[in-house]
This record gives sequence, C-alpha cells and structure tokens, in this order.
Amino acid sequence: MTVALRQQLRQQAFPNVSFGPFRFFEAMPWLVLAASMRVIAFNNPLIAIPAIIFASIAVLHAFLVVTQRSIELAQGQTSLGALTFTEQSRLTRAILWRIGLLMIGATTAIAAAGYTSVAPHLMQGLDGMAFDQFGDIGKFWSAVVALLTLLMIVDAEQNRGRVSFRRAVEELARRSLWLGVAVIALGVIYLGLGFGQGLIRNALWQFYQASLLHPLIKNLIFFVFIFSFAMLRLWVTLLVLTWGLKRSYLRG
Repeated sequence: MTVALRQQLRQQAFPNVSFGPFRFFEAMPWLVLAASMRVIAFNNPLIAIPAIIFASIAVLHAFLVVTQRSIELAQGQTSLGALTFTEQSRLTRAILWRIGLLMIGATTAIAAAGYTSVAPHLMQGLDGMAFDQFGDIGKFWSAVVALLTLLMIVDAEQNRGRVSFRRAVEELARRSLWLGVAVIALGVIYLGLGFGQGLIRNALWQFYQASLLHPLIKNLIFFVFIFSFAMLRLWVTLLVLTWGLKRSYLRG
C-alpha cells in the first residue's frame, strides 16, 4: 500500500520549487551539524570517535543534497529529490562504511610502505570534501574520495538504491580521462582554497587573541568562518565533478 501511494503521489503534478541562486543552501543544516561535531571532537577526546562518525554522516548527507542540485544544474535528470529521509540515511550509511574501509586500507598500505607522515592524512579523505586538510597529498586524495562517492550515488540511483564500490571503480576506469581531469582540477582548487582559508584563519586567530569581545562572540565568528568555507568547498567539489562526469558522457 505504501509503495502504491508513493507511486500515485509521484504521478501527481506538483509545483516546481527551487531555491534559485540559493539552491545549495539545503545542505546548510548538515554542514552546521558536521562543523559542530568537529568542534566537539576537538574539545572532548572522550567522545571524539562518535562525534567524528556523526560528522562524516552529516557531510555525506550534505554531499547527497548538493549532488542532486549539481546534476540539475548540468541539465541532468535525477530522482534523488524523491528519496525519503530514511532512504537517504540508508544510502549514506552504505557509502560511509565502504569509503571508511577504503580510507583504512589506503592508510594502512601507505604506512606499511614507510610514509608514516602521509598516512594519517588519508583517513581525512571524506572530511576533506567539506573541511580543510593540512596535507597537499590529502587534498588530492579527498578529490578521489569525493569522485568515488559521487559515482556510487549515481550508480545506486540506477540500480534501485543498491550501492556498489566495484561498479563505481569500473565506471571510473571507463571514464578515466575526463574524471581524471576533474580530480586534478579539484585537487588544485583545494590547494587554493586551503591557502586562502589559512590566511583568513591566521588573521582571525590574531583577532581572537587581541579582541576584547566576549569569548562566545569570538567563537561564533570562528564557527561561521569554518562553516562558510565548508559550504563553499562542497559546492565547488560537486560542480567540478559533475562537470567532469557530464563531459565524459558527452565524449562517449
């Protein structure tokens, strides 16, 4: 009965609601939650791991929302907007554990190869889609993780919600030229964003130490700074990757 009702509702004509130039702001609540969890993890080591897991889930939810809007901007069609919250949660959890195993495997392999200073940055691959990484290699790794996440979302939509890491890798291999260009371009953009964010961060830190404002206000300013760059980074990530994916389809 529920399935029949949902099919009936989909057949009805509804007004086309759009956020216009603010369409990506639908991801804002999830990024606010992710930024909050990061602050909690930093200030309270006892609950750092659960807070980081919740932050990762929130980042993936935000990624899913922006994926829908990016595909629509690229004149593509997607049914991601028809997913219920439960279906979205199921999809993000299925992607999260696969990406988590990928990051653990990559970190372990790099550490075993002797690059112990680089290995920890690979565990931030998912986090780096929205928040700054301090390692240059980690920024390009985050671009790869973001691409695989996008490919898994697109593939799951075509396969009744079934997530497959293998199919995503096969799709990456088939479209390696344009997707590779997109990953390199996104990694370079991450470098530029990281440089600009670092300059602003240092300026805010100087202000934080010298200002006589109430600590709550200064913390709020710093939080808005983190959140704003997270939103910008996620927008840019999906716009670049969907551009690369669209070019790969156009070029066959």
